[in-house]
Amino acid sequence: MIRFDELKLSESVLAAISEMGYVEPSPVQEQTIPFLLENDSDIIALAQTGTGKTAAFGLPAIEKTNLNNKNIQTLILSPTRELGMQIAGELEKFCKNLPKIRIVAVYGGAPIEKQISELNRGAHFVVATPGRMVDLIKRNRIDISAIDRVVLDEADEMLNMGFRDDLDFILSKTPESKCTWLFSATMPREAEMIAKNYMKDPHKITVGAKNAGTDNVHHVYYQVQARDRYLALKRVADINPDIYGIIFCRTRQETKDIAEKLIKDGYNADALHGDLSQAQRDMVMRRFRIKNLQMLVATDVAARGIDVTDLTHVINYNLPDDVENYTHRSGRTGRAGKTGVSISIIHSRENGKIRQIERTLQKKFECAKIPGGKEICEVQLYHLIDKMTSTEVNQEQIEPFMERVMEKIGDLSKEEIVKRFVSAEFSRFLDYYKNAPDLNISVREGGREDRGERRDRGERGERGERTRRDRGERSERGGFERREYNGNFTRFFVSLGEKDGVNKRDLIGIINQTTKNRDIALGKIDVMRNFSFFEADKAATKEILKSFQDASHGDRKLTVEVAEDRAKSSAPRRREGGAPSGDRNRDFGGKRKDFRDGGLNRPRRRNK
Repeated sequence: MIRFDELKLSESVLAAISEMGYVEPSPVQEQTIPFLLENDSDIIALAQTGTGKTAAFGLPAIEKTNLNNKNIQTLILSPTRELGMQIAGELEKFCKNLPKIRIVAVYGGAPIEKQISELNRGAHFVVATPGRMVDLIKRNRIDISAIDRVVLDEADEMLNMGFRDDLDFILSKTPESKCTWLFSATMPREAEMIAKNYMKDPHKITVGAKNAGTDNVHHVYYQVQARDRYLALKRVADINPDIYGIIFCRTRQETKDIAEKLIKDGYNADALHGDLSQAQRDMVMRRFRIKNLQMLVATDVAARGIDVTDLTHVINYNLPDDVENYTHRSGRTGRAGKTGVSISIIHSRENGKIRQIERTLQKKFECAKIPGGKEICEVQLYHLIDKMTSTEVNQEQIEPFMERVMEKIGDLSKEEIVKRFVSAEFSRFLDYYKNAPDLNISVREGGREDRGERRDRGERGERGERTRRDRGERSERGGFERREYNGNFTRFFVSLGEKDGVNKRDLIGIINQTTKNRDIALGKIDVMRNFSFFEADKAATKEILKSFQDASHGDRKLTVEVAEDRAKSSAPRRREGGAPSGDRNRDFGGKRKDFRDGGLNRPRRRNK
């Protein structure tokens, strides 16, 4: 294994990284640093999140910095404020013995005037989020027309977050003579387009298989009824008493709901979502980093830039829409040589997604059983005993109380004391899991779900209280497959159907891509031959209609309208498979059928 002192780095930099504990470079550092030190060319480096990419591009950029030139020489773009601050902090540590190098981080959520003042004092490195960088360029407060290099860190994440136009704008303001260094965990089509448009014969480095996950992560999935996801989540937490992880949800509302339930049920958890102010977000992250929180519930967008090296678990409360997002999620554990577990809680219709992720990551997932009450109680009891026996005793602190304590214990034997201690500390847990049902399902022929054990009673939501069952099943993106439309969603018509090669998943992707907002809750989706319907959060109605105004799919211009409005403005006509849309209550064979939304929603057939 090569050492850092063999990489032709300066003594000043070597002394700084040695102080940080760096001895041997990671695989991506070993391949990237020598190349960038010796060449002035573009590079694409693909490596799993958490493999040391900051040092891979940061150390060569520092070595190439001209201290006599006070202008910006390196621009580093990152997807989030947190990641940008982390990169700037790492660079400052690398430059500990090079005080003349100035590094400025600019990002949203902080006063722009202060950042402008920092830039006016001069900077060799600027670490920026795309949105704030665009703002500074449009205000003529930053000049990047003569920079030497641009680093696109976590390029795939920036594109997933909808920064394609911002990146195009920023890169168009840079000189053609610059070098572009693109670092990413995955290489989606959009990243390939950026490489094609803005890079010249880039040298490619791939550590591990393309889009593959880290070898230090064990992938597990549990298969349950959709309505049992939360109960399964609690059992996963209970069977892992020392869990320190992130729970990923699809929507910010689901994030809030799950976090609130966990807190109410006595778990050490909190939520990270887009509705938090920057101060609130910082407070949550500070508590999580110092392990005052065991579980952080977050959306993909909110979790971008979180860098905690010792996470034990990542839990997918819902599988993400894109395989690349799963790669990013699972890559947040198993870092810095440590091992981790990526857990997915799925229902039977999501087996295909698991197989797809397996093929992409080239890793086999373990189909595990949700633990039962007895198993969980054993683990928790032994954990409690281990915690008690390993506790250090502060004699001086407790000595004043011991005489009275011994009087109260009286003639109780050691065995009696242990029994009473366990009963006092553990009785609520034992009561909670007493007669707990089996949550596991298996899929039999014909697609029917078979529960391992008949549910005779509901599992308790809080310790000692029955939980209310969530009605309906979560759809592919966190909405509800409701039997009755509940009024909190707007139903939309879209001029795409099966004949266009579109299925439910494709339609979700089109909505994500067009609105550039994955946090919009979606409900029921009906894909028909010539057109489709989807339900979305009523609060997002204007946003969706505006986003789709000039949208197209291939060569076709898309039409998206509120279904009720379309029904009211349309004359009665024949619909697919039957009745005119104007006939709300036609009599079919003596049975009345309710045609909702102006006849555009076909009545469901009942299973006989």
